[in-house]
Amino acid sequence: MITARDMTAAELAALLHFHAEAGVEWLVEDAPVDRQAAFSAEKQARQRPAAAAAPGTAPAPERRRPEAPQPAPRPAAAIAIPDEHAVTEARFAAESARTLDELRTAVEAFGGCNLKTSARSTVFAAGDPAAGVMVIGPMPSADDDREGAAFSGKAGFLLDRMLAAIGLSRETVLLSTVIPWRPPGDRPPSAPEAAICRPFVERQIELAEPKAVLLLGNFTARFFFGGTGTIHALRGEWREIACGSHAVPAIATLHPQELLTAPASKALAWADLQAFRARLGG
Repeated sequence: MITARDMTAAELAALLHFHAEAGVEWLVEDAPVDRQAAFSAEKQARQRPAAAAAPGTAPAPERRRPEAPQPAPRPAAAIAIPDEHAVTEARFAAESARTLDELRTAVEAFGGCNLKTSARSTVFAAGDPAAGVMVIGPMPSADDDREGAAFSGKAGFLLDRMLAAIGLSRETVLLSTVIPWRPPGDRPPSAPEAAICRPFVERQIELAEPKAVLLLGNFTARFFFGGTGTIHALRGEWREIACGSHAVPAIATLHPQELLTAPASKALAWADLQAFRARLGG
């Protein structure tokens, strides 16, 4: 008899093709196999260990896979204060301060603005509160957040030169920012964030009682003057900003960072600085 082992692959393929055409659906082995007897033997083999157990003894407990350790519960996230409530709380905290030192403490303790959670420092006004001159920028930069002071880094160095050109310095003005906390990635503050911070910066102006305010940058000019104009449309013109019971004259100019990226605009900033110096009385 020729077995399958003695046949080539082509012969096997031809044989299978012949069986398929003949209607063969099952292939059998050379020796018969009793499948029912094999199944009965396997069933008896599985039942034998249970029958061998002593009567009255409890079966061995089933082994269970150890459960994976449950992760520790996360601490509850801080409850976000709705914007309108945060504005009310900010206004109450600002109006309760009677001095700039008290206002600094109130700002540092305030937790109603989400910007504080991602910032490293709270940047507050610094300089001479009695100088009668305020310089206000938009929001802290990465350098400001790291140093904890407004106008740090290259932009701050350029501002020092700008002030020196009109006979001023950090020590003879009060430097501040509209927003006391740096937004993530230096993005512009949202409208609700700006509304929450407004009572604090307006209270700074009210307590310092400056004779004139220099506003730096597009965001700062829009914040106090309103509208959607660019700094080139808002700069160089004196306007009054109302802070509590005070109306203070203010003029806007380009931010030092804008002058670093566009040096050709320095001539415009110089004209604004001269107007500011003239308003202060020479």
